[in-house]
Amino acid sequence: MLTIASLPASDSRDDVLVARLADLVNEVYETAEQGLWIPGTTRTTVDEIAELIRAGELWVARLDDEVVGCVRIRQLDERTAEFGMLVAAPKYRGIGIGRELVRFAEKAGRSAGAAVMQLEVLVPQDWAHPSKEFLRDWYGRIGYRVVRTGDFQVAEPRLAPLLATPCDYVVFHKPLTGGKASAG
Repeated sequence: MLTIASLPASDSRDDVLVARLADLVNEVYETAEQGLWIPGTTRTTVDEIAELIRAGELWVARLDDEVVGCVRIRQLDERTAEFGMLVAAPKYRGIGIGRELVRFAEKAGRSAGAAVMQLEVLVPQDWAHPSKEFLRDWYGRIGYRVVRTGDFQVAEPRLAPLLATPCDYVVFHKPLTGGKASAG
């Protein structure tokens, strides 16, 4: 049975769990963002994962007792929640883990009073990345709409030098309370 739960702050000191989550995120993003980063660049670190656990922003999916996915959920402002770092273990793809993590994030956003759920997808400027095209279509099918495109180099000046190709981030919104996605 799939369960999704937050981790107690004390789990940030569980080196095995923190390393497993960092490895899972990096494994998924290695494929999902192949060609976007200078070789050897990783999506996250054990320190970042530990901090997200301490902050109560990381939710973990388990199939029985095995960690099979995670998602970061946070409140951006009074009306907007955001999810990111969404991953499902490659060996369990296609059984709905990602879909359930998104549903969970949306429910958490509504419970926190958010009217809009936001997510951002990093995309290359000059070529079509198969994973990013898949995500754009998938998010569209589940109700997310592009509300703006931002310049990654401006938004993330610390990370931009690690890019292997110029990228933008595409911002998607989905209304959580009915109606249409906001314009930004």
